[in-house]
Amino acid sequence: MRVNDCIGCTKFPCVDVTHECFVVPAIQVKPNDVTMLMISEAAPANSSDYYYAKREPLFARTAVLAFQDAGAKVKTISDILKMGVYLTTAVKCGKIGYGISTKTIEECSLILEKELALFPNVRVVMLMGDVAIKALNCIAKRAGEGRVVPAGSTYKIRGGEYLFRGARVFPSYLQAGPSFFIEKSKRRMIAEDIAAALAIARR
Repeated sequence: MRVNDCIGCTKFPCVDVTHECFVVPAIQVKPNDVTMLMISEAAPANSSDYYYAKREPLFARTAVLAFQDAGAKVKTISDILKMGVYLTTAVKCGKIGYGISTKTIEECSLILEKELALFPNVRVVMLMGDVAIKALNCIAKRAGEGRVVPAGSTYKIRGGEYLFRGARVFPSYLQAGPSFFIEKSKRRMIAEDIAAALAIARR
């Protein structure tokens, strides 16, 4: 299955993102082999930095480092995929400013919902940052399931036991992009969350 053949956007109604940066994973993946989803914030401003771009894109480099910090023996994004981990973004277009509006997150969560439904054997969902957390909560509330992750600072809600349709949910910090290199304490917590998530995904 090629993911971008299954989902996409045709109307592009959001006004606070760059539509030219729209990207959905254009990779071949076996849906039944995916046991863990890692959802980060938004597509990069430069498509060459996206997870599955050629050469050594920024998002792939920081993701690999995050998994290495967690003890995973990986060197490339392909190695992570082979572990059954699928990486994507909650918002498929690039940011214009610092933040992303709730309206845009809600709109793009319609695409994310279809994307998540492609993978029937997911045991773990990692939400890397506030935008990913809001997006999953949008999906759940739209289905009448209520919030998955409670409101609050990430450091307060980390470690709680949250579930989304049978999968364990880990709220964590953003691991994609240059911010990953800045705060060592957050990098350590990301590693802890990934290690805990992998332990469940591999059962």
